[in-house]
Amino acid sequence: MFNPKTKKIEKISELHQPEINQLESFFTGDVGVYIDYANVRPWSVKLNWNIDLKRLKQFLDSFDNIKSVKFYDGTLKGDKDSEKSAELKKMIFKDGFKTKPVKIIHQSIDFTSIKLNSPDLLDKFIRRCLLRKYNLETVEYLNLKFKEMNENGIYFIEDRKCNFDVEIGRDILLDYERNNIETFILWSGDSDFYDPLEHLLKNNKKVILFATVGRIAKELNNLQEAGLEIFDIKKIREFICWKKQI
Repeated sequence: MFNPKTKKIEKISELHQPEINQLESFFTGDVGVYIDYANVRPWSVKLNWNIDLKRLKQFLDSFDNIKSVKFYDGTLKGDKDSEKSAELKKMIFKDGFKTKPVKIIHQSIDFTSIKLNSPDLLDKFIRRCLLRKYNLETVEYLNLKFKEMNENGIYFIEDRKCNFDVEIGRDILLDYERNNIETFILWSGDSDFYDPLEHLLKNNKKVILFATVGRIAKELNNLQEAGLEIFDIKKIREFICWKKQI
């Protein structure tokens, strides 16, 4: 049942009753929510609006049968902004906030020993299926860009990684096996979740993917044939966006 946690949510819900009704029909039995924020955060570029995490949590808490909201995001140790952001997320999601250090990987772009027409350096950054489509002129052009960066004193770039696919998949299966969750809500479009979601669907659990068009992997889209439901978060924009974007 939907019980608005704030007056603002109550007021907005009066204008969006069809969306609330749809969500109530989705949320059967005990519900678990899993938010893969590294995947969700970039959606704002396509959506042209941003998710307010406090408002999102208040909205989810307005549904009585949502038993847990787990929020996964990395923290860049030593970075004051990242650590402050982690503290805020902890305040919002409490024990549901799951974090670990962001790994910083130094990727070499040293062109010194690379031939101009060689794809060896490009192979580290471009998928081979695409690289094979490049003609010699394109390969040489891109290699010259590496050379220019070297001439400017840049011989490596930083790549930040913090993937929670394993942790989210594990928590989903633990909630399935031990915590009697009947409906699983995943905020992500990552194909790495295909196996745990397929497992849930095969065992007659309800699975709803909260995402937006153009941000869902083909593999997950294909699971609709097995019963996966997809809910476009644009429908609940006014409940979860920054207040100034309402």
